[in-house]
Amino acid sequence: MCGIVFLYDPARGREGVAARCRAAIQAMAHRGPDGIDTAGDEHWHMGHSRLAIIGISDGQQPMSDASGRWTIVYNGEIYNYAELRAELASRWAFRTHSDSEVLLAGMALDGERFLARLNGMWAFALWDRVERTLLLARDRLGKKPLYLRSDRDRFACASELPALRTLTGVAPAVDLDSLADTLRYGCTLPGHTIDQGSSEVLPGHLMRWQPGMLARQQPYWSLPQQPSVAPGDGARVLELLESAVRYRLVADVEVGAFLSGGVDSSLVSALAARHTEHKLRTFSIGFADASYDESDYAARMARFLGTDHETAVYAGTDRADMLRLLVQHVGMPFGDASLLPTAAVSALAARRVKVALSGDGADELFGGYQRYLGRVLLRWYSRLPRPVQRGAESLLRALPEPLQHHSRSLLKKAQLFVRNAALARGESEARYVAPRFFSEAELARLAPGLAGRGHASPALPEWVRGDDVLAMMCADALVYLPQDILVKTDRASMAHSLEQRCPFLDYRLIELALSGGSAQHFRGLRGKALLRKAVDSLAPPWLWRRRKQGFAVPLGAWFRGELADDLLSGLRCSGQDWVDTSAVQQLVEAHRQGGVDHGQRLWLLWTYAIWINTSAAPSLAAPSREVA
Repeated sequence: MCGIVFLYDPARGREGVAARCRAAIQAMAHRGPDGIDTAGDEHWHMGHSRLAIIGISDGQQPMSDASGRWTIVYNGEIYNYAELRAELASRWAFRTHSDSEVLLAGMALDGERFLARLNGMWAFALWDRVERTLLLARDRLGKKPLYLRSDRDRFACASELPALRTLTGVAPAVDLDSLADTLRYGCTLPGHTIDQGSSEVLPGHLMRWQPGMLARQQPYWSLPQQPSVAPGDGARVLELLESAVRYRLVADVEVGAFLSGGVDSSLVSALAARHTEHKLRTFSIGFADASYDESDYAARMARFLGTDHETAVYAGTDRADMLRLLVQHVGMPFGDASLLPTAAVSALAARRVKVALSGDGADELFGGYQRYLGRVLLRWYSRLPRPVQRGAESLLRALPEPLQHHSRSLLKKAQLFVRNAALARGESEARYVAPRFFSEAELARLAPGLAGRGHASPALPEWVRGDDVLAMMCADALVYLPQDILVKTDRASMAHSLEQRCPFLDYRLIELALSGGSAQHFRGLRGKALLRKAVDSLAPPWLWRRRKQGFAVPLGAWFRGELADDLLSGLRCSGQDWVDTSAVQQLVEAHRQGGVDHGQRLWLLWTYAIWINTSAAPSLAAPSREVA
């Protein structure tokens, strides 16, 4: 796992381009502490910070072929590189043992069609000196990031948004459409960033650029475009999941696993323990608040599997650490506060290993989120007479909302359900994109100037539109997964120089899980039916009886204290006028009075206040004239 940058800018001159490249890649030393290097010529330069996992002694980058025509910088892992290397060996004289050279060879020999043969996660920039062409590509689900800024004469890309700003020297204006999307969903939509003029390579896409031409992006992979003829096969799911875990154990260093005590991480750890020669190391984070704590379950599962298990208690992150994570790594407002415990468990694991497996992706692909079950319940609830619905909703709104996690509170679960039901009625014509922070009516009060703004969301495969739950799952695979979950896991783990691998995101599993109707994933009011059918024997019965619990922090309690004051003072001193500070103060007051839990919303607004006072502050008045 690494950090990469590329800059083409003839106006800066050779030394200017090289200096920018060195500064940007140094800003991502956390992504690759095992070595930093750059290469280039008169007009372009590229850089690489390396976390050495495969081909440790000879996989340094930037890497060029023997002729010097192609040079690559690459972030990620190609898990099936050994098989691909054997296939390419008759046409390429390999000089290293790295997966980087396999990627370089395959792209040089076979071009873009080579991408379809890769099993892994990647973002890379490949420069062709002869054709003077840059090729970028990103893995199918967007596990690895790649941000860019370009015009006809200049091109810049980097693994993280703060590094892209360093690379270009641009203090960009705020993209108001992306700001509106962020307030709706807690993240930007695919292809867009909070910085006006900066974008990202879309998951499953490649991009070409040549001096004098605008960059062009095209897909090389997509979600299943037609339904499967056969229903989901449990045996096939187990076969693919075991294969995915074995692939993700490929490394020249020790691989560990996150073990929360939930179903997904337990299944991954169970399979990993089968296929490691040493005792598998597992890691978890506990919480002092019992409603958020799973450490006892994690320890119990570790004993069942016989792993070498370590746990630390998350007591909270101090403001300086939160600022560092948000400003230096995320670089934009971000609504998922589980970023913090994810960083904590990554820090714990990084003391022992350089790679950790996780269970991310299973909920989106196999129907694990309670919002999917909520949509099933909504079908029945919507048939009740409206007076009955209004009475139930009035009663639930009158009761104080608990601060504990909804997995431990039936009342909070019911309150969330009726809130979402009301949202679905009010926006019945709008299709689901991602979990909402603010409805359109709420957004109009909170940020009047942003009402009606926003980017178009990705199109779903036509055939899923008649299945509202499957449509939600596909939307999550296209939006929530790459823009929230994978941003969180990448930035939190790489902040501690730890590579995180997700077996459930193997493209073969994705295609299988999302090629059938949603009915295969649900039995009554329980999700993950297909997954359980496949792997029931891997875990003890008590694991399947557990209630689902998210990896969350006690935001409700935090924002009844100093953090709420910090939010309001940050907005007042920022000089911004997009978000109405008086509307935010009303949210804070309602939250502090105890009738409602606005913790998640206030966290999103707090990250906005942090961002507007740091990354965005120079651009409030007008966009910079300098464009990269």
